[in-house]
Amino acid sequence: MTVKREALVLVGLVLAVDAIFIGAYFLAGIERAADDVKIGFTLVWTLSTLAVVIRGLARIRTARLTRPT
Repeated sequence: MTVKREALVLVGLVLAVDAIFIGAYFLAGIERAADDVKIGFTLVWTLSTLAVVIRGLARIRTARLTRPT
């Protein structure tokens, strides 16, 4: 894949993770939950986003290193 395509996939995946967690936040009623639950939810959301970003950046780096010159 090209660097540009990998970057677009990364942006799309981050948006998808955000959409899933925002939907889950309202569907599960977390806005009315205890503070500990909100912090836990935020932690899981942040770690999920971080995992997607690290994976995406690694793929972008690989695409940059293997592209023909």
